[in-house]
This record gives sequence, structure tokens and C-alpha cells, in this order.
Amino acid sequence: MDPLVLVFLTSGLFLGWALGANDAANVFGTAVGTRMVSWKTAAIVCSIFVILGALISGAGASHTLGRLGAISALPGAFMTALSAAIAVYTMTKSGLPVSTSQAIVGAIIGWNLFSSNPTDAGTLTKILSTWIICPVLSGCIAVTLFKAFRALSKRAKVHMIAGDAYMRVALLLVGAFGAYSLGANNIANVVGVFIPAQPFPDIVMGTWRFSSTQQLFLLGGLAISLGVFTYSKGVMMTVGDNLGRLSPTAAFITVLSHSIVLFIFASRGLEAWLAGHGLPTIPLVPVSSSQAVVGAIVGISILQGTTGIQWSVLGKIVAGWIATPFAAGLVCFIGLFFLQNVFGLKVA
Repeated sequence: MDPLVLVFLTSGLFLGWALGANDAANVFGTAVGTRMVSWKTAAIVCSIFVILGALISGAGASHTLGRLGAISALPGAFMTALSAAIAVYTMTKSGLPVSTSQAIVGAIIGWNLFSSNPTDAGTLTKILSTWIICPVLSGCIAVTLFKAFRALSKRAKVHMIAGDAYMRVALLLVGAFGAYSLGANNIANVVGVFIPAQPFPDIVMGTWRFSSTQQLFLLGGLAISLGVFTYSKGVMMTVGDNLGRLSPTAAFITVLSHSIVLFIFASRGLEAWLAGHGLPTIPLVPVSSSQAVVGAIVGISILQGTTGIQWSVLGKIVAGWIATPFAAGLVCFIGLFFLQNVFGLKVA
């Protein structure tokens, strides 16, 4: 294998690290913010299940990014991932839960513009629509689940101490589901741009085959895990504590709603089931974990009374969402110019 392949992949691994520091933190942000789960426990569970999600169910959303821009040259994929990572890291350093999905889409469009490749309007429209649907759907699911959970709680008589113990276990279980969904949905953001280049040879041992794509998913999952352990605390506290004060029950509902939304947009099985019953299918698109969790928090906060929402924090988060794709696209365009004209590398 060409050693340059590993050099080019470093930008994807950097993006995975940034995603782990930012988006993966959202899986346990509310649980950690309410002090129901320790940060160390959250990081361990999140890391394990995000890798499993990437390896087992990561293929679905990856194809959508490929249709938006099939980057077959490794230097071009390197700069695209690096641009997205720089945008995400910058926002993460500010403590804001920026959207990695938006960053990579903006970077891919920057590559399309530089290489004069057309951007598929249908695919772009599908992706853009999820940026609105994702937080709204998450908020609606959160409100529905919160009302149902509150009604059930009034009927069930559980001692406060036992209730806290049950809630801690529930937060861990739903966090594991959320981490799995995140890996399945967002691994496309981390290594999706490298898939067309197929940088690794397939590993075959008898009937067992470990494809180039699966190797990329494993590396990306490990990079996400490293980001969770090294740099996730700041964003966890912004989401779980600063945006809106949540009870442990609300924290549980928030993570569950966020996880359901990510799973819906990554599940090939659900897509096949809907198609088999003649129902409209849901696009397999890498959606934003940050948008999903923020939408759920805002939905529950509105249900409980808007006074619980920190509007200034919400405004900064939304501003970050708007700025991210433009910043990533601009950085990518400029970076591609230097790679091609200064270093003489083929980027398209």
C-alpha cells in the first residue's frame, strides 16, 4: 500500500476526532449535564457503540454523499475532509455543537465548484431538507414521548431512590442506542469522501471478507472514539446544562428522540420495509446529531415553558449551523487551489 494513502487519510481521521469531540458528545450530553451518568462512563459506552454502528450499519447514508460528489482522487478527498474538520474544530473550540453533516456537505460543494463538477440538485435538496426536518422531527418525537412518559409515571408508583437507579440504567441503554445510531448515520461524514477512491485492498480469509469500505468505517469509528475521550466535555456541558435545564426524565427523552431520528435516516431495513409496503421511503442521509438533540431539548423546554430555554445560547448554535457549510466550502476551495497549483497534486 502506498504510504501516501495514510497521509491523505489523516484529514478524515481528524474529522472523525472532531466529530467525536462534538457530535458524539450529544449522545450523553444531557445525561452528563444532569449528573445521572459520569463523563467517563459515558465516554466508554459511547466509544464502543459508535464503532459497532459504523461497522454494522454505516453503509446506508454513505451512498448519498457519494451522489453529491464522487471524489475519486485522494488529494481531493483529503482536502474535503480537512476543510470540514477545520470548520468543526473551530466551532468545537468555542463550545458549540456544530453540525458535522453540514460541514462535509459544504466542503463537497466547494470541491464541486473548484473541479467544475455539477452538484446533483436532487441529492442536495434532499440533504438540505433534512437540516430542517431533523430538529423539528426530533422535537415532535420528544414532546410526544415526554407526554406519554409523564402519563405513565402518574400511574406507576416507584420509590424515588429506585426511580433514580432505573433512570441511570435507562440513560445508559438509550445512550448506547444513540451512539450506535450516530456511528451508523455519521460515519459517512467522516470517511464517505474516501470510499470512491477505495484506498485499501480487501482482506480475504477463506469465506470472510473485510472490504476497503469496512476498513475505512473501522478507522473512522476509532477516530470518533478518540475525540470522545480527549475533547468532548465542553460540548457535553453546553448541550446538557447551558441550553436548557433538564430533569433526568427529560434528559432520557431527549437522547431517545435524538437516537430515533438518527436511526431512521440510517436504517436500510426500515427503508426496505416501507418500500415493501408501498409507503414513502425515508432518505438515507447523514443528519446532524447536534440538530437532533437541540431540537429535542427545545421541544421539551417549550412544553415545560419557554422560560427554561437559554435563547442566547440557542441563537449562537443556530448561527454556527448557518456559518459552518459556507466556511467549510470556502476553506476547501482555497485548499484545493494550493494543492493543485502549488504542490502539483491531482485533486479531481
